[in-house]
This record gives sequence, C-alpha cells and structure tokens, in this order.
Amino acid sequence: MGVKRSLQSGGTTLGFLANFFIILSSASNYWIRYSGGHSGLWQECNEGVCSNIPCDSRLMVTGGCMVLAAGCGFVGFVMGLRILCNEGYSRGQTTCSVFFISGLLLLIALTVYTVKNAWKDDVFYSWSYFLGWLALPFCILAGFCFLLADMIMQSTDAISGFPVCL
Repeated sequence: MGVKRSLQSGGTTLGFLANFFIILSSASNYWIRYSGGHSGLWQECNEGVCSNIPCDSRLMVTGGCMVLAAGCGFVGFVMGLRILCNEGYSRGQTTCSVFFISGLLLLIALTVYTVKNAWKDDVFYSWSYFLGWLALPFCILAGFCFLLADMIMQSTDAISGFPVCL
C-alpha cells in the first residue's frame, strides 16, 4: 500500500471516528453538569427527571450545526469509502472540502455553545461537550489526508509524461 492509499485509508478512518464522536456528542444530554442535574442540546435533567429544553436560539444554532456537521461527516465518509473501493474515482478535493465544511460547522456549534454557557459560575462542561471538541481535529485531519493524497495523485499525473531516470 502506497502513501496515497495510506492517506486515503487514514482519512476515511479519521472521518468515521469524527462522525461517531459528533453523533454520540449530539445525542447525549451530558454537555454541562450543574448542581442537581445535567443538560444537553435537546434535554435537561434535574434530580433524575428529564424534560425537553425550551426553545433557545443559541441551542437551535448549536443543534442545527451539529446535525449538519454529522451529515457532512457521513457524506465525507461515504465518499472516502468510494475512493478506497474504486481506484478510478478521484474526488479527493471534494471529499477534503466536505470534511473541512463539517469541521467548520462543528467549530461554529461548539463556539456558540461555549459562549452561551461561559458566564455561568456553577456550570461545568461534561464528556459530551468534550467529545464534540475531540471530533473537530479528526474532521480537519481527515480533510488534510484527502488533500495530501489528491496532491500526490496530481503530481504523479503531472510528471508521468516526463522521461525521468532514477
């Protein structure tokens, strides 16, 4: 397996992990902990009783961006699998862009959520929130893996016509 194939495999694996972390982070309700309960994007639990969170524009932006990031991550993962399974399918730049868009949406969501809760004294961020931040470098690294693999493929195509003796 060459460098290009290794980068494509690594990008697909990183994309899968990023998407797994995004979905797990979005689905759970342990984004913040406070005395007497915990809260997530969709539900709030106080003393063992969980209820839906009333509409808040910042939570809607966070939830929407997280869902869109998961969707982009899934599309990027499927495109990565297609690149791995079909050697002639060279959409490395598109796959790279999809993972970068997923990372950007994730960054927007997590920044909005951080700003929303930054001034509360009794609030502590929990594991779901940190899983979201852990997914961010995985998205970016997956994008860079596909970008580098595409650059290797383009440079190999560019020099294939030159008579090079090594």
